Amino acid sequence: MSDDVLSLLDDAADRAARALDANSDWSLVARDHAAQYGHDLVADAAVLEVLGGSGVRILSEESGWSGDESAAVTVIVDPVDGSTNASLGIPHWCVSLLAVDAEGPVAAVVLNPVNGERYRAVSGKGATLGDETIHASGCDELRRAVVGLTGAPGGRQGWAQFRAMGSAAMDMCFVAAGRLDGFYAAYGLALWDYGGAALVCEEAGATLGLRSGNAVYELGDQRRQVLVGATATLHEQLLQAVR
Repeated sequence: MSDDVLSLLDDAADRAARALDANSDWSLVARDHAAQYGHDLVADAAVLEVLGGSGVRILSEESGWSGDESAAVTVIVDPVDGSTNASLGIPHWCVSLLAVDAEGPVAAVVLNPVNGERYRAVSGKGATLGDETIHASGCDELRRAVVGLTGAPGGRQGWAQFRAMGSAAMDMCFVAAGRLDGFYAAYGLALWDYGGAALVCEEAGATLGLRSGNAVYELGDQRRQVLVGATATLHEQLLQAVR
């Protein structure tokens, strides 16, 4: 089943990428009681076009719950993670998709439509970037670590350097690929922000957890502070530092 689910996620991500390639509206637009980016809505519609008839339940940042409420598989969707980056022409953003069932995560796809980099993971089968298997860096000392941040952490926390690049999912995938050593979300992320990248990280050997200690893949829109370390040792050091 996991291969079929992964193929479905690939199809949905590809459909979103094609829709965004043809998109001309990268600004905020009024919708109901809030403002959303036009490209978020374009990507969401494209993803739902694929997932809507597939028999899965869907939780999307942009459109909420839809699909078959009795489905065995739920797909969590962030149509564009890093929406502001995309609106500004900064090529650090992605389409993020995670499939879960009653046992936990099944598969994930995180696609950067700008450069075509595609991260994929299947539970228990590892993570890839394109055709290559990826692994976290192995860094186990915070003083040597380069850490990605979402939000301001309130002072230097002991890491060697940091990057704040504007897409939590992309930053986390960079940890999985060994480009960054760790990641910390100083303000809360919803499951759609981090879910797909979380499975990629775990399958690449990184250690991931929530500062609250809650279950990583619990369904819903709760905000969670996410920490990722290339190793369990680094994860613990990062957790102690931000406390």
